[in-house]
Amino acid sequence: MKISGAHIVCESFLKENVDVVFGYPGGAVLPFYDTLYQYDKIRHILVRHEQGAAHAADAYARVTGKVGVCIATSGPGATNLVTGIANAYLDSSPMVAITGQVARPFIGKDAFQEVDITGITLPITKHNYLVMKASDLPEIIKESFYLARTGRPGPVHIDIPRDVFTELAEFNYPDKVTFPGYKVKPQGHPTQIKKAAALINAAQQPVILAGRGVLVSNATGELKELVEKAQIPVITTLLGISCFPESHALSFGMIGMHGTAYANMAVDAADVVIAIGMRFDDRATGRISGFAPRAKIVHIDVDAAEIGKNVRVNVPIVGDVKHVLKSLNPLINESSRFAWITQLECWREEHPSTDIRECDGILPQYVINKIHEVTGGNATIVTGVGQNQMWSARYFWYNKPNSFISSGGLGTMGFELPAALGAKIGRPEENVWCVAGDGGFQMTIQELATIVQEKAAVKIAIINNGFLGMVRQWQELFYEKRYAATPLWSPDFVKIAEAYGIPGLRVTDKLQVLPAIQQAMEYDGPFLIDFVVEPEENIYPMVPPGASLAEIMEEPRETVHMGKNSSKHISNL
Repeated sequence: MKISGAHIVCESFLKENVDVVFGYPGGAVLPFYDTLYQYDKIRHILVRHEQGAAHAADAYARVTGKVGVCIATSGPGATNLVTGIANAYLDSSPMVAITGQVARPFIGKDAFQEVDITGITLPITKHNYLVMKASDLPEIIKESFYLARTGRPGPVHIDIPRDVFTELAEFNYPDKVTFPGYKVKPQGHPTQIKKAAALINAAQQPVILAGRGVLVSNATGELKELVEKAQIPVITTLLGISCFPESHALSFGMIGMHGTAYANMAVDAADVVIAIGMRFDDRATGRISGFAPRAKIVHIDVDAAEIGKNVRVNVPIVGDVKHVLKSLNPLINESSRFAWITQLECWREEHPSTDIRECDGILPQYVINKIHEVTGGNATIVTGVGQNQMWSARYFWYNKPNSFISSGGLGTMGFELPAALGAKIGRPEENVWCVAGDGGFQMTIQELATIVQEKAAVKIAIINNGFLGMVRQWQELFYEKRYAATPLWSPDFVKIAEAYGIPGLRVTDKLQVLPAIQQAMEYDGPFLIDFVVEPEENIYPMVPPGASLAEIMEEPRETVHMGKNSSKHISNL
């Protein structure tokens, strides 16, 4: 029996176990929405802007491990997805984005709401399709989900003309796909793995750089086994946060521009760097010529294109992190490396990067620390980009995998609120906190309506400093405090929240911080807190642009007076 293209899409979703999609209707996708209405097993989340659909699908994919799905109409609906698709591409999130297109006879004729969206998304997708026959849909959708989830995950885009949705065709969903030019090789080369083991066993001062690939491959257990067997300190990238428990004695924080000082110092002094599921981006490495100058580098990654792209590599291993570590771990000798770890502990004491100084006003890092205290670390933190992101990365201790969700490669303001919605839809039982700057929050503020409509109990902490904070920090440090276009007027966020039906509090006193967070946690539903923080607080340490990891700017000593019990708790092995 023949069915419409719209029915084929919905039936294909069921075959791929899709039960949630994020979208926004429009003329070119009306036939699809009319059909989706009949499928009660597929939950549709009506966002308030297509960008929100892409970010929500992205975060949903990260917390569930499933492929996120977003839908938009042609023209502006499709172009509104572009930022979210690019974000998913750079952060390796599995996503299928479906857009409507003008009917086939009108393609290329500048019809109403026509854009070449496959041309636009070509550089920011693993693959994309313009579907010209309804009969092609089953194979294309099967291929899309396979591509999105395998190898290095990423977004795949399918553009479907309006009349393809209504065209009739047989529905025969394929059992498997075949891509002659796309080969996923999960197993690393045995000889390379042996070389890596020999290098690691001989190392005196090794460090592990763990990235998001550890989380993607579900290799947190294998990483922990390697770390404890070889006694190697672990440093993470921004998106690698939560791949290794941060309360562990061998956890030394985050590398890079705003990483911990002792993590950067450790990489600079290392004789072997084992890079696992990370891509040596510029924010992590600093100046490439000065990166790990004494070290030989082992690089494990499923994406061969990343190996050797930015830094020299002595032992490249192409393969899935979980499979590679399973083969590597038995070859690793048990070691103590007492002298090296003692040195790192000394650096941790001498260069504290997670302490919080005493202050009469509200410090942003104090707010994050108190969220951790109230939740006991049992929460998923979702951020956008900027100072709020870095404070969240550094002052909440992540022990559960995939508990830190953020925009890494693209650095997208506005990611946080719709992504928090997607995370809560994916993990309804989890405490989800959206940590936003007052700038980023206003970029996708309309998704408050979606949160209310879906009864998603997202807790929102606005770090309100009255500036575009990270840009202002750069202006202070490198542009002689010329605050051009960074002072930021904002509305009354509490009143806006209340207009959406969300209770809120404005916190202006340090003594109000803890009770406000407790009140938010006790409320059974979404809750917003507007924390009015010190306006010119900077995030330190900082590696200046163009500098090496060894050239660290730390907080001026005269301003540092640490509060008690403010640093990370480090457990014994």
